[in-house]
Amino acid sequence: MNHELLTIGRISVDIYPNDIGVDLEDVQSFGKYLGGSPSNVAVAAARHGRRTGVITRTGDDAFGTYLHRELRKFGVDDSFVTPVKEWPTAVTFCAIKPATDEFPLYFYGRFPTAPDLQIHAEELDLDAIRNARIFWSTVTGLCQEPSREAHLAAHEARDRDQLKIGQFTVLDLDYRPMFWASETEAREQVARILPHVTVAIGNDKECAVAVGAGTPDEQADRLLAAGVEIAVVKLGAEGVMAKTRTERVVSAPVPVETVNGLGAGDSFGGAFCHGLLSGWPLAQVLDFANAAGAIVASRLSCADAMPTPEEVTSLLAERGRLVSEFAGAGTSPEAVSEGAAS
Repeated sequence: MNHELLTIGRISVDIYPNDIGVDLEDVQSFGKYLGGSPSNVAVAAARHGRRTGVITRTGDDAFGTYLHRELRKFGVDDSFVTPVKEWPTAVTFCAIKPATDEFPLYFYGRFPTAPDLQIHAEELDLDAIRNARIFWSTVTGLCQEPSREAHLAAHEARDRDQLKIGQFTVLDLDYRPMFWASETEAREQVARILPHVTVAIGNDKECAVAVGAGTPDEQADRLLAAGVEIAVVKLGAEGVMAKTRTERVVSAPVPVETVNGLGAGDSFGGAFCHGLLSGWPLAQVLDFANAAGAIVASRLSCADAMPTPEEVTSLLAERGRLVSEFAGAGTSPEAVSEGAAS
């Protein structure tokens, strides 16, 4: 398959409560879902009609079988998902307490390692990675060997002049402190990858770990100085900002009633990739991604909750923010590429 988006990294079974607003110890029943940020991003982009795949590993167990089945159900290529006999498939529990804006995560089967951290560089299909229109990875994949060197090898395989051929390499600055010895270690590993990255996406804390504390503009400028072409800084209640060497755009938040804040960032990521591939102006890419993230925040699950393009454009229309580019008027990937590279 010629992938429009190929992701690498974490996959898990998400066990989410059916009882909303109570602590985990008081939950009576749960639902089971595909999870893991890079896997969710692949699902999100597939919902927008994109050809996607994920490079990851599961346990050689029933939960691994379930994750293969779910990926195929969502139209995500699972041919690069392989089993690890030594470690069980990771499972993630959460409590959902929207009234307090708390969605704590509890990771099981990730310590001392997890199957998706057992990706080996020598087993990568570098041609598939090289040819993907967008290659997506996360900082979490850098936290441990052999995944760390596999991620570096994958990034090094990408063309350094990507934008001229309509390609993007995205680093999700997704920083989870429980997977790292220190922020210093994480910053050192991010510094190894950034020269190979054309797009970096993160919130204030994640950007601070990557390039140091500062204002959103200062953090974006540091990412650009490190070689990134598009720096995306999430501003929380103020929306999201994207900056290139010639452009700065801000997308205001799309208000919804939050049910589960988990997964909104993955929906944002998949929709952001869809916008890049569609060749939309950066401002419209951000608006579309913002709305896609808001929709998932208003739903219970993550992968199962990823919206269709029609659902995203409908929400934007309701908010008076729908523009022609969302209806398919974007020209080519070079429309964004040239603006970022100039």
